[in-house]
Amino acid sequence: MRNDAIVNGYERIADWFLARRRADEPLLEREYLETVLAGLPAAGVVLDLGCGGGEPMAGYFLRHGRRVVGLDGSLGMLAACRRRLPGMALVAADMRALPLRGRFAAVVAWDSFFHLPYEDQRGMFPAFGELVAPGGLLLFTSGPAHGRSDGVMDGVTFAHYSLSAGEYRERLGRCGFEVLVHRVEDPDCGGHTVWLARKAAAG
Repeated sequence: MRNDAIVNGYERIADWFLARRRADEPLLEREYLETVLAGLPAAGVVLDLGCGGGEPMAGYFLRHGRRVVGLDGSLGMLAACRRRLPGMALVAADMRALPLRGRFAAVVAWDSFFHLPYEDQRGMFPAFGELVAPGGLLLFTSGPAHGRSDGVMDGVTFAHYSLSAGEYRERLGRCGFEVLVHRVEDPDCGGHTVWLARKAAAG
């Protein structure tokens, strides 16, 4: 299963997008990445869902000595990621049909999960519950409230969907997650609405 409209859109804007996100740019996401990094065990592996060209999320963890698996549906983005971050394991797939097995110390879905329509987002929470190890972290972005909005990047329109904050909390809780951080349109992070949750420890 593929989200073809989104994948095709990112293929069209790949050069523009990759030029826009580089390792040497100010890192607006730093606070959240530092929090995730601090919670990772030494051998913990990070899964970056919708990794794109690898910057800034995957690159941050790799530069701090962590192993990262990146998944994306855009072959152009994955090719760029492979050139930029040769130490990263890459998977070409749609996040709704994850071919991955095992547990990850952290799963990140930054500016990617919100491209999925409502029902597809709802269907992802059991997958998050399976992918995140006990005590592990889930970091993702959403919209500020239930609804759809369209954004334009390099002349291409991308749809963004969001559930309500209450529904996100409910679905996270149902899958064993405790919400640690929920910030709506964080002014220090480019207006992102951010969720950070921890999976309940085993036992």
